[in-house]
Amino acid sequence: MSSIGYITVRALSLSTFGSMISRPTLHLRGGISRSMPPVSMVSTLPVPVEAPIALASVSTVASDEAPSAWSGDLLVLPFWEAANASSLGANLSDAQAAVDSALGGALSDMIADQEFKGAAGSSAVLALPRGAAARRLAVVGLGKEDKFKTAGAAKLGTALAAMAKAQKAKSMAVDTPALAPPLLQAALEATLLGLSPDTRYKSKADDDANKPPPLATLTMLGDASADVIGRARTLAAGVLLTRGLVGSPPNYLTPGTMAETAAALAEQFPALSLTVLEREDCEALGMGAYLGVAQGSYATFPPKFIHLTYTPPSGVAKKKVAIVGKGLTFDSGGYNIKAGAGSMIEKMKFDMGGAGAVLGAARSVAELEPDVEVHFIVAACENMVSAEAMRPGDILTASNKKTIEVINTDAEGRLTLADALVYADKLGEVDAIVDIATLTGACIVALGPDYGAVYTDSDELLARLDASAVAGGELFWRMPLAPEYAEQIKSPLADLKNLGGPGGGGSITAALFLKEFVGAESPDAMWAHLDIAGPVWNDKAGGATGFGVRTLVGLVEGMAE
Repeated sequence: MSSIGYITVRALSLSTFGSMISRPTLHLRGGISRSMPPVSMVSTLPVPVEAPIALASVSTVASDEAPSAWSGDLLVLPFWEAANASSLGANLSDAQAAVDSALGGALSDMIADQEFKGAAGSSAVLALPRGAAARRLAVVGLGKEDKFKTAGAAKLGTALAAMAKAQKAKSMAVDTPALAPPLLQAALEATLLGLSPDTRYKSKADDDANKPPPLATLTMLGDASADVIGRARTLAAGVLLTRGLVGSPPNYLTPGTMAETAAALAEQFPALSLTVLEREDCEALGMGAYLGVAQGSYATFPPKFIHLTYTPPSGVAKKKVAIVGKGLTFDSGGYNIKAGAGSMIEKMKFDMGGAGAVLGAARSVAELEPDVEVHFIVAACENMVSAEAMRPGDILTASNKKTIEVINTDAEGRLTLADALVYADKLGEVDAIVDIATLTGACIVALGPDYGAVYTDSDELLARLDASAVAGGELFWRMPLAPEYAEQIKSPLADLKNLGGPGGGGSITAALFLKEFVGAESPDAMWAHLDIAGPVWNDKAGGATGFGVRTLVGLVEGMAE
């Protein structure tokens, strides 16, 4: 059980980092400077690895050049789905017909020979003869036009990236169909993500199987604007930062190196300022719930309470928002250790998926510069087994003075979030507080691997979150803050217990627990809890997904309207 403090709060200023942080990097395990002291390590030190996955360096440009006139390695023509190949070939657009004419009917022949109908995910590639402006011609199916939404645009982008890699194209042009700017942005964003593989932990990153495609120039022919291209790059960079953090193993990403990443963001973007509270600072604030989880790693990787503040460069903040992310860089389960089949202990590096989404969103928000004051908050720590670790049965005191009986040490995320939410609530005059966390396996049981859960009493905040999630192509579903279950988190010994009763509803009782830590200082603030335990990770898609970034960024931008 942690002791409650005695030292006044001291912020870790950016000047502390000096010239050591010139770009977002993960250094060796340990601290950043004298304010974040290094840890004595054994000889099996990991090699320093950058926190973000490198965004593809491809030059992306918009052009009103006709597809038939473009010259380069690979020309891609997207098609809406038709009833059959013959009707598709007979109803080419003017631009497609011009390409077909310039190539002597090669396009219509390819459609017929390949029986290409434009079905979603379908494609075909044709090598063109010498003298043609483009070296290869490709067609890609979009599916039914009336059903084409953000998810379809993302699939298009993924297909374009895969095609560029398979064809080893150095230049590629895409005849963009008449898509709305948000859909065109989603397609380009997915293309950039697909061109940006995670090779940070490969010893032979330059092997053909690992290295990114050689694409140097991507030309968007048609309706793409510079704004669409810029936003796509900004969102892709935020998502890649999140993917890089969530995908980093716990011997690379620690609370200290997560704080370093936040510091690098603050150095990169003048609109961001950083405060990092050390263990002693958190003790002084009475953060006994957070520190109860962290105390198992005090001697190795002490906690870092990260607070990034975005201040609009315009000087005008229309709203004030706090976004809180769960930041468990590794969750062993503590004394209720994760064991047996299905425990996923080997994947518990992703238990900071909420924090990863928060930092990725901070990066994108800082570049987009909306007129909203945003506080990005992460209570980073590990949940480990040691002689100092909290035990089942311990009673912790949170920073709002509520006492919590620890029924299960593997229900630790809500303990760290409790103090982080109190901290956010105490910012004062907050319009909205949103926490995002890989909180419960029960959420995966309820909603499966693709959906995140939304818990909120505010219909207004729900509508804002829903609009931004739909626009970003992220799947969320509202779940009930069922008052009938509140009795389950009451303790006979303390005010609360950190686990509900048996029989199901574990994601609901976790949300009800978090609700106990908001509203005291900012009673008018809307609050929502996002449980992203399922969609934070997808083995079939390569691991970390970057889920949540687009929804959070869209929420912030929407608050400025």
